[in-house]
Amino acid sequence: MEFEPVIGLEVHAQLLTEAKIFCGCSTKFGAAPNTHTCPICLGMPGVLPVLNRKVVEFMMKMALATNCRINPECNFARKNYFYPDLPKGYQISQYAHPPAEHGWIEVENNGDKKRIGITRIHMEEDAGKLLHDEHNPTSYVDLNRTGVPLIEIVSEPDIRSAEEAASYLRRLHETLVYLEICDGNMEEGSFRCDANVSLRPKGSEAFGTRAELKNMNSFRNVQRALEYEIKRQQYILEGGGEVVQETRLWDDTAGVSHPMRSKEEAHDYRYFPDPDLVPIQIDEAWIEAVRRGLPELPQAKRERFVRDYQIPPYDAGVLTASRALADYYEEVVRLSGQPKIAGNWVMGDVLRLLNEEKGDIRTCPIRPAALADMIKLIQAGTISGKMAKEVVEQMYRTGNTPESIIKEKGLVQITDEGALSQTISEVIARNPEQVAQYRSGKEKVFGFFVGQVMKATQGKANPQLINELLKKMLAGG
Repeated sequence: MEFEPVIGLEVHAQLLTEAKIFCGCSTKFGAAPNTHTCPICLGMPGVLPVLNRKVVEFMMKMALATNCRINPECNFARKNYFYPDLPKGYQISQYAHPPAEHGWIEVENNGDKKRIGITRIHMEEDAGKLLHDEHNPTSYVDLNRTGVPLIEIVSEPDIRSAEEAASYLRRLHETLVYLEICDGNMEEGSFRCDANVSLRPKGSEAFGTRAELKNMNSFRNVQRALEYEIKRQQYILEGGGEVVQETRLWDDTAGVSHPMRSKEEAHDYRYFPDPDLVPIQIDEAWIEAVRRGLPELPQAKRERFVRDYQIPPYDAGVLTASRALADYYEEVVRLSGQPKIAGNWVMGDVLRLLNEEKGDIRTCPIRPAALADMIKLIQAGTISGKMAKEVVEQMYRTGNTPESIIKEKGLVQITDEGALSQTISEVIARNPEQVAQYRSGKEKVFGFFVGQVMKATQGKANPQLINELLKKMLAGG
């Protein structure tokens, strides 16, 4: 029997607000344990939470960017469960009345486009973090993360492969980062994913028994974990067994998942409306104000780059990898008027230099105006492409302008036809054997002469002019 995977993903994205969702404590990552806390996020008796308006607006941005319907009213609920890093004994979340529903995003795999449905987006507070001592049977609780605002994005069970799941996650991730509402740092837990996976006979409409996968902290891990789980369930079903509904933890080092806990058909969190928080009213004027503040989203930007700048889709994909990189490229294009050449330099030398030192395009020493000036100097014939590579390296290391580097290094390209003709005459005179070979039809020898001229001019001669003059002078006998 042939089986079909059915996958649904739950993504938690930490929002880039300065303060927590219900209090004024800082959300900054990396502070000393339990220093970004107050009576409200510690759940002390008698305190009252106050909603951070920015959290609602960030949620609305993501909802609009993923084609969701924003409901006119929603409320917060208490999700009750006991865990050591949950000081109140409940989490403030949303349940029966979410703020956003029925959205979708489009993903592409192997040239095929598909819409993945989004069931809901809701807001909630994060829990704290347990730190385990590897050498002692001791665990510590850090409550800095308690109350940090999250949005949870729940997909429909529309995903049919591990590759499709990875594509969906990448699209969500880039959208969140473009909107500047989440930094997307998976290692720090800013972007977290749980997956529900089941198998069913191909052609069947009924869902199989699902397993939940946790502890996946990269796109690669998500794909590997899903591939493993699909094979694990298929092996069980083909052997006549039954898949057990459970939560499993992914072990990246071993490349396998392990059972964490069994899961009932419906987990009873005893949700009920939070009595301390009033319902949120979202009117059309507020929605439109948020909509007007949305940036151009990645897919629309890629399509515009291909259409307006006449660059290949691959180039557009690389150059829109981040909003800051796309802005940098567009500024170089605006100043140089050379979309394809600008793209080549940004994707090539600029990104290479940044990657070598784990730099950020936002603080790149080569500013767009300087790179545009260098491109103009190449176009004018002042420097060659080979010289430009040395120039761009020095621009990155020193932050100096291309003009000052060219002057300092003496890198001006030789375009004087008289001076270059004299050099070529000397090269021809020194190599009569190769001249005879060329004139007898061995055209490959031409490259030898180009190399000798470049060597004689220390690589400063204009290559196009060398070719023209060499052909003319070699033919002239």
